[in-house]
Amino acid sequence: MEISDKDSQLFLQLIFMYHAACMEQLGKVKSTITGKIERNLDAAQGTIDLLDMLKVKTKGNLSHDEERFITELIRELKLNFVDEKAKDASAASAPSQPKTEPKTS
Repeated sequence: MEISDKDSQLFLQLIFMYHAACMEQLGKVKSTITGKIERNLDAAQGTIDLLDMLKVKTKGNLSHDEERFITELIRELKLNFVDEKAKDASAASAPSQPKTEPKTS
């Protein structure tokens, strides 16, 4: 394997690792540590920001496939993040159902 091929594979692996971590942070997959679904949207936002930064800093140094890979993974994470934020917003705005006592005759 040439050095450039090895570097390309390592770069894609790094991006995929951040993607997997972010999916856990979004609560889309079980935590590899606890085996439970856990959400941490602040951490997910930080991971997305980090991937955005990597994309900016590597601009002009990536192959077409690498550029497409990172762009698509970031897009997927952002869409999932918006989905999770919308769940929070709808849960917060949903009126609580008043408890009604059963009618007795």
